[in-house]
Amino acid sequence: MLKRGSFILTLAASFMVLAANVFAASPIRIGALFAVTGPASFLGEPERNTAQMMVNKINASGGIKGRKVELIVYDTQGDATKAVQAANRLIKDDKVVAIIGPSTTGDTMAVIPIVEKAQIPLISCAAGSKITEPAKKWVFKTAQNDGLAVAKIYENLNRLRMSKVAILTVSDGFGSSGREQLKAQAAQHGIQIVSDDTYGPKDTDMTAQLTKIRGSGAQAVICWGTNPGPAVIARNARQLGLAIPVYMSHGVSSKKFIELAGEAAEGIMLPSGRVIVADLLPAADKQKKSLMAYVKDYQKQFRAEGDHFGGHAWDAVMLLKGALERGGDRPAAIRDQLEKTRNFAGIGGIFTYSAADHAGLGKDAFVLVTIHNKDFALVK
Repeated sequence: MLKRGSFILTLAASFMVLAANVFAASPIRIGALFAVTGPASFLGEPERNTAQMMVNKINASGGIKGRKVELIVYDTQGDATKAVQAANRLIKDDKVVAIIGPSTTGDTMAVIPIVEKAQIPLISCAAGSKITEPAKKWVFKTAQNDGLAVAKIYENLNRLRMSKVAILTVSDGFGSSGREQLKAQAAQHGIQIVSDDTYGPKDTDMTAQLTKIRGSGAQAVICWGTNPGPAVIARNARQLGLAIPVYMSHGVSSKKFIELAGEAAEGIMLPSGRVIVADLLPAADKQKKSLMAYVKDYQKQFRAEGDHFGGHAWDAVMLLKGALERGGDRPAAIRDQLEKTRNFAGIGGIFTYSAADHAGLGKDAFVLVTIHNKDFALVK
C-alpha cells in the first residue's frame, strides 16, 4: 500500500506527465500559400500574419481536441508557377490536411487542378468569382466575390441616377474576372458602358486611358485592380482634373491604397468588408464582436490595423477550426464539414456554404465606403 505522501507525489507526477503530453499527438498540419513578398504583398503579408496569429491563439488554448496545429507557410510572391510548386510541396512533402490561400485569383486558379486531383481542401483568400463558379468539390473561398462588389457599385450608381460609366481594369486574373462581372451585370442595372479599357499590372502611367474616358461622356469611372495600379490611376485622374466620381474595387480595401494615392484618394468610393469601418458599425451588427476582436488583436501584435485582406485568413483559419472540431482531420471529413458550415459570423461576412455554393456570402457582406480625411467612412 502506498503511503499518503507517496500517493500525492505519484498523482502530481501523473498530472505533470499529462500536461507534458498535451501536444504529444502528432500535430494537425495546415498549409498556407500567401504572396508575402512581391507586388501582392499588401495582400499576403497581413494574411500570413493573421493566419499565424490565429493558429498561435488556438494552440495557446489547448489546440484542437488536444492536438497542436502546425501552420506551414510558403511565399508565392504572387507568381502562379511558384504557387503550383509550393502546393505540390505542401501536399507531397509536408502532408498537410488542408490549404489556406493563395492570395490572388491567378495563383488560385493555377493550384485548383492540383488540390482537386489530390483531394485536399483549399480555402482561397482571393476574390475572383470563377474560383468557385461553378462549384468545385475541394475548393472554397473567403474573399467576397467580385460579382457582389460590382452589384454594390451599380446599386449606388442607380441611386445617384448615373447610367453611363467607363471601366478600366487590370489585365490579370482579378481584373479580367471583375471586367466580366461589370459587363455581365450592366444591363440588369440599367448601366451603359461607354468606355472599356485595360492597363498592365506593371504600368506606371494611365493618363492615355483616362484622357479617352474624359471624352467618352462617362458619368463615373470604375477601376478594377490591386495596388499599385489603382493608386496611379487615382493620381493621374487628379492631375487631369477628371471631374466625375471614381469607384475602385475591393482590391484596394486597406490603408495601403490611401498611403499610395495620397491626396488623390479623397472622395473615392469602393465596396469593402466591414472590418475597415468596424468601429462605425451599430452594436447590433452580427459581425461587430469578431471584427473588433480581430482589429484589437492585430494592432496589439503587429502595431498595424487589421484589414480586409488579413480578415480573409482569419475566416479561413476559423472555418477550418470548426470543420476539424466537428469532423476530425481527414481531408474528406474537413471538406464535408466545411460544406455544412451555416451562419458563421466571420470577418468577411456571415458564411453559409452548400454543395452549390462554396463562396458562402451574399450582398450584405459588402458595405460601400468612401475615403475622407485619409480614412474610410461609410457611404450613407
